[in-house]
Amino acid sequence: MTVNTQPATERPDPRAFGLPVVEQADIPAELRTLVGRVHALIDTVANTTETDPAVLAEAAAAVEEVTDRLAAAPRRQIGTMVRRDLPDGDSEYGTITNIVAGDTNPAAPPLSLVPAAGGGVHGEVTLDTVYQGPPGLVHGGWIAALLDQAVGTASSLATSPGLTARLEVNYRRPTPLFNPLEITAEVERTERRKVYVNGRIRVNGEVTAEATAIMVRVEVPE
Repeated sequence: MTVNTQPATERPDPRAFGLPVVEQADIPAELRTLVGRVHALIDTVANTTETDPAVLAEAAAAVEEVTDRLAAAPRRQIGTMVRRDLPDGDSEYGTITNIVAGDTNPAAPPLSLVPAAGGGVHGEVTLDTVYQGPPGLVHGGWIAALLDQAVGTASSLATSPGLTARLEVNYRRPTPLFNPLEITAEVERTERRKVYVNGRIRVNGEVTAEATAIMVRVEVPE
């Protein structure tokens, strides 16, 4: 059994798998602003009520027009990755449209995870009604998605990139919307290509959900 969880000396470059890479700093500020506006639009539309049908029709037409204009431009290749510089001088790669942490995905919270001082990763995110399940609470599927992202990032930074082979989530108590969620994860041990990881979500210091996972490291092409 191997328990070494030190970072790999050379993190695999996604280009070795034929995937394009975008530098995080090269994402236009205007695109980031658009992503934020679209996210706000999603939340607003989901909660719109008692609105004049003519206003709704006008809004739908405006959104369709903008969508058509943007759709005329070339689309990113599926699987495009973004390289992010981390505070400790390291870097990580993530899918640019990742549903949890994608820089250009308006549906993403997004969750930003960075190395923790004592090992592992930590991040904070506040979720609005876009992520609602039961009244006023985060949907359980999104809780699992946040934890999956956290354990995957912890595994990748401590060893090398991999895929989730198993994820078990224990929902300890309801996770509320509109509250800062503290998300942490750390590697417990490794066995060959398997990486055993733990993660949790806290609200005001109390654990609302925790996860155990097995990640399987991806073999880099020769």
